[in-house]
Amino acid sequence: MSISLILFIILVVLLFWCVFTYNRFVSLRNRTEEAWSDVEVQMKRRYNLIPNLVNTVKAYATHEASTFEKVTAARSAAMHAGSITAHAQAENLLSDTLKSLFAVAEAYPDLKANTNFMQLQDELRDAEDKIQASWRFYNTNVRAYNTALQQFPGNVIGGIFSFRPREFFDIDDVREAHMKEVPEVKF
Repeated sequence: MSISLILFIILVVLLFWCVFTYNRFVSLRNRTEEAWSDVEVQMKRRYNLIPNLVNTVKAYATHEASTFEKVTAARSAAMHAGSITAHAQAENLLSDTLKSLFAVAEAYPDLKANTNFMQLQDELRDAEDKIQASWRFYNTNVRAYNTALQQFPGNVIGGIFSFRPREFFDIDDVREAHMKEVPEVKF
């Protein structure tokens, strides 16, 4: 074998490795974007439930206007958050305001027995569970993508083609604790 043939084979193997690595990063990036899209779909579902929940509580607790305004403002902030970090912070605030809304509902026995309220509460709990699962799925994909970008020799290809690490959706301890204890209606 001649040296030129050996160099050609090495070059072809290197080229195939570069193409394979590039395609792997594209696939991982696309999975991460798809996972974030799933998170957004679940959050939008929850955002759509909140006005109905607020209106149901308003019918019983007309003098709790500041609570309703806080929930509405927190919902709006969460819907318009730009970055992953801003979304996490807005979601924490929204969860806290929803907690105060459910605390208001506790003071109204007729409201707690209202079928619409109970159904909205169940749907909200379901939405929270799906959001939490979506966040875990997103963070799993981000971890795989970021790990591939940081490992040698993939980091070389990632750097050449400007693949950038993704941000984790960081749910703080307060958020996780709140999600574990979604208020329940008790008779």
